[in-house]
Amino acid sequence: MKDLTKLNRILLKLSGEALAGDKKTGFDEKTVLNVAAQVKKVVDSGVQVAIVIGGGNFWRGRTSENMDRTKADQIGMLATVMNCIYVADMFRHKGMKTKVYTPFVCGAFTSLYSKDDAVAHLQEGGVAFFAGGTGHPYFSTDTATALRAIEIGADAILLAKAIDGVYDSDPKLNPEAKKYDVISLEEVLEQKLGVIDLTATIMCLENKMPLVIFGLNEENGIVNTMNGAFHGTYVTAD
Repeated sequence: MKDLTKLNRILLKLSGEALAGDKKTGFDEKTVLNVAAQVKKVVDSGVQVAIVIGGGNFWRGRTSENMDRTKADQIGMLATVMNCIYVADMFRHKGMKTKVYTPFVCGAFTSLYSKDDAVAHLQEGGVAFFAGGTGHPYFSTDTATALRAIEIGADAILLAKAIDGVYDSDPKLNPEAKKYDVISLEEVLEQKLGVIDLTATIMCLENKMPLVIFGLNEENGIVNTMNGAFHGTYVTAD
């Protein structure tokens, strides 16, 4: 297991639902500002931070079988763009430099994704937001997270989830569920634990990209994780 206090560049994956707080949809400003305050502490400590945000607070896929999968996925991509534009602005309110990248042109709203530009922005102390997924249907934000983390040379992917780690079964359904402190990506695949989707898992395995999974609702969870006060699950990729 890597020493989390020695990570230099991370990609933080946030769920769209997290942004909504108790409202379950849209944005909850208090929740987003809390995340911003935590990320600022991490950035101020010298760690480079990139972020991917899901779109679940606006869109969860096809609303019916009458809808084309490609169109549904395109709507989901746009939901992530809205989320990143909003959260990036909240981050700026907290004093951080931000830039939102998309894999397709969004007028003047975002910058067209470039690995070199994104890395330069991170090296200058800015926070890079990767919106719009991969730009293609049939790929989730998990896959986009793995892809961008590998491209920018992140040391690890941090996943802030509703459950505080990886369990051998659903702890909501099984009170005897066992939580793993450390588990390998191979074991995740073998046991079909579904930490991230299959495509993203294989990409992380092939490119030796570890995952750090912690509870979304843990107070100061992002800061605590980066400071080594980690109570989640470390998923090894070696």
